[in-house]
Amino acid sequence: MRRVVSQTAVVLLSTATGTAAVAGLGALHAAAPARSAAHEATTLILGAPHGTPRAAPRGALASAKPRSVTYRGVRVPVPAGWTVVRLDEHPSACVRYDRHAVYLGRPGPQPDCPARVVGRTEAVHVQPLRGVAASRTVVHADKLGSLTVEPSIGHETSLALPEAGIGITGVYGTDPSALQHVLRGTRVKVRRHAHGRPPAGHAATPPDPGGRRDARTSPPDRLGYASGKGFDTCTAPSLATMRAWRSSYKVTNIYIGGAARGCAQPNLTASWVKKVHEMGYRILPTYVGLQPPCGTRPQKFSARNAAAQGKKTATDAAAKAKALGIPADKPIYLDLEAYNSRNATCKAAVLRFVNAWVKQVKKKHYKPCLYGSASSGVHDVGAAKGIAKPVGIWFANWNGKARVYGDKYLRDSWWPPHRRIKQYRGAHKERHGGVTLNIDTSLADGRAY
Repeated sequence: MRRVVSQTAVVLLSTATGTAAVAGLGALHAAAPARSAAHEATTLILGAPHGTPRAAPRGALASAKPRSVTYRGVRVPVPAGWTVVRLDEHPSACVRYDRHAVYLGRPGPQPDCPARVVGRTEAVHVQPLRGVAASRTVVHADKLGSLTVEPSIGHETSLALPEAGIGITGVYGTDPSALQHVLRGTRVKVRRHAHGRPPAGHAATPPDPGGRRDARTSPPDRLGYASGKGFDTCTAPSLATMRAWRSSYKVTNIYIGGAARGCAQPNLTASWVKKVHEMGYRILPTYVGLQPPCGTRPQKFSARNAAAQGKKTATDAAAKAKALGIPADKPIYLDLEAYNSRNATCKAAVLRFVNAWVKQVKKKHYKPCLYGSASSGVHDVGAAKGIAKPVGIWFANWNGKARVYGDKYLRDSWWPPHRRIKQYRGAHKERHGGVTLNIDTSLADGRAY
């Protein structure tokens, strides 16, 4: 893995003063203990994971002042402890939503992302409007200071700043107030253009015509299920990578939305979905929404609101699938991460959530499916009585056995035939066609687009 240039700055938090300091990555690298190459590269770009000590000269920390960064006329405050990632300098950096960071610029065509990131905290991504989603809320410079970030099902807001031709995506963990504080402190330092139009060269891209495609123009799905090897990774790879990997894999996953979706999706558009489908891939559209109350992720539904949130999640998932040009009657997988199924109250909440999800996805004319741990979510739903069941399952049991039946947690009589996919190997790197990705591996005999 390529090392990152040592001059790039990261923000460090002084435990003594509570202020931010800037230190070269070279200093961080020299002070850090030995790590694996993958861990080291992630740390250099995005800062150490929570709880990891960070070394810097005491004098630098003591004299540090709060800082901000400027990108194309937009000045963004950087809270203490947040990392700044300049994507124009480091195009392979992964835009992750599970770490406090300000990302500046467009991601490269192939970000070096983990196989899976689930969960969010506060993060901000600033980039030119050209080439990003047109469905953004327009906010003029003089209104930023009073901006209100309303809670949303996706824990995300997308803004267009027409005076600068800049788009801002902001995400939050559980409470939007910290994100709102950063966005209210953002300032546009360029003159207003006539009629509020973006400067030349930074106009917003019109909506992708692929979003209006008719299902009749899609390659015909001869079968409602897919068979063969599949891979999933945190962010949709570039089209070039998908072509390079096509001879090795037939099935791929995409994360279409959700409050706990951990990575940005700079490549994922209706056009991307159409072209990847035309390559011959079968696609598993996956929505990473709120997680079980006894799980480890901060974005959670509760025992009290499980049914209501399941319904809202399904409605949003169907809208996201439609926006990506995925036709009706195709599957959408709910990503339900592992939880403590011995907790009876929690398990009951999960079943109410899934029951509501299944019913609402069907009302939206898609096929409700479920991704989860073989030992918790998929097992509990399979064993449950009196709830609506998913049409298909994608279960995780990283025992290295590439087979969809004979799993010790699941009865073979559950979801046969052609309605099972098994994720049998967790995060690892593979190289095909000269391109390396960090992936999970699955064997499919189940529902796919």
